Amino acid sequence: MQSIPLEYYLALSGVLFSIGAIGVLTRRNAIIIFMCIELMLNSVNLTLVAFSSFLGNTAGQIFVFFVMTVAAAEAAIGLAIILALFRNKQTIYVDEVNLMRW
Repeated sequence: MQSIPLEYYLALSGVLFSIGAIGVLTRRNAIIIFMCIELMLNSVNLTLVAFSSFLGNTAGQIFVFFVMTVAAAEAAIGLAIILALFRNKQTIYVDEVNLMRW
């Protein structure tokens, strides 16, 4: 049984991270921006697991659990912020919301 080369995992992770970064920079909807951030975090997790498997230690896999914990906290807090923003401004588009303006 042949294993998948490390370069394939890194290429997939790079593509996923690029899609997420482009989504964060080009989208206006706050929910889609948070989904793109989650995609970027998952691509980092894929890289960590790939290197952990390639090097034969479990440090990368253990670190993935910490990244997943931060991602879950970010999702919960981010959705709460979006919900509060929608209740106050009736929109979730980030370019229409200016909290510094009177």
